[in-house]
Amino acid sequence: MIRFENVGLRYGMGPEILRDLSFQIAPRSFQFLTGPSGAGKTTLIRLIFLSLKPTRGLITVFNRDAASLSKTDLPALRRRIGVVFQDFRLLDHLTTFENVALPLRVLGNEESSYRADVVELLRWVGLGDRMHAFPPVMSGGEKQRAALARALIGKPEILLADEPTGNVDPPLARRLMRLFVELNRLGTSVVIATHDINLMNQFNARRLVIEEGRLTVYD
Repeated sequence: MIRFENVGLRYGMGPEILRDLSFQIAPRSFQFLTGPSGAGKTTLIRLIFLSLKPTRGLITVFNRDAASLSKTDLPALRRRIGVVFQDFRLLDHLTTFENVALPLRVLGNEESSYRADVVELLRWVGLGDRMHAFPPVMSGGEKQRAALARALIGKPEILLADEPTGNVDPPLARRLMRLFVELNRLGTSVVIATHDINLMNQFNARRLVIEEGRLTVYD
């Protein structure tokens, strides 16, 4: 689904911050992306999501060479990839329901066509009673789950989650991880960026480790 071959990235004329990255993400796979703070985990997620272009190397997404994609090609490919960002990126003037439904509204779908799906998904992530709440009055954990639901509403083939348990307490972290595992069981490839070694040790999953700009894969 995703293939990197000798990918490197630098900003301007500076040194490469990521170099010689070669790995692939297979269908229905589950992996952690880890490394020290500032190692480049978020940058790699942006490369996978095609919101950032590499300086060199080949990135193939769903059998398409990312370098050959036009601006009109990108939206359709990105809809096949769900992303949960560290800062959630919820819109404060929209309710939880409206935030989750936003990707479908942008596509021009009528609410009658997606309302049942949004309600079911919010119940699945434990927000069935918070559908009408606005982000400013929600807890960090609730915002995290709302962001997850928004990433999933389009039924992506790959989910990228950037430090999804970084700002929640241990019980909620375990609950979120159970959701990710269940999602993977249902067929979605999952990539979780985290620096939490204790969390990773609870799962027998592949690890992509970034350190000093290079990536090592531990299957």
